[in-house]
Amino acid sequence: MATKWNNMPCPLCAEGTLHDDNKQKSVEYRSRHYNYEVTGAFCDHCHDGFPVHDESEETDWKAFRDQVDKNEAAELARIRKKLKLTQQEAAQITGGGHNAFSRYERGETKPVLAVFNLFRLLDHHPDLLKELREGSLST
Repeated sequence: MATKWNNMPCPLCAEGTLHDDNKQKSVEYRSRHYNYEVTGAFCDHCHDGFPVHDESEETDWKAFRDQVDKNEAAELARIRKKLKLTQQEAAQITGGGHNAFSRYERGETKPVLAVFNLFRLLDHHPDLLKELREGSLST
């Protein structure tokens, strides 16, 4: 697909020329990588450019993001149950409101990454739960 920018001087750096090309890109979302290809006109000097919007790529990105969120919600529920915590106890340990874990597990709200990372650690080291309970539940 030829763009109107092909072989034009780069208006961004004023030193290079734009050329139609495809570039491989990667985006990190909640510690997971999404790889995709961008089509557009890119500068041979500054490497910046003008990507062409691709609706199907946007749809794929949203599906990836939604799947990551769904998997995290399921993993939080699995770990919480493995640790034999109620949703209220889990919320108290992480400093959330009394309904926080219920919303996390239903996918209504995304926890900050620190909450997810804490539960991943507890999944591998459940013995640390006692220390957290003593520190969090007694306050």
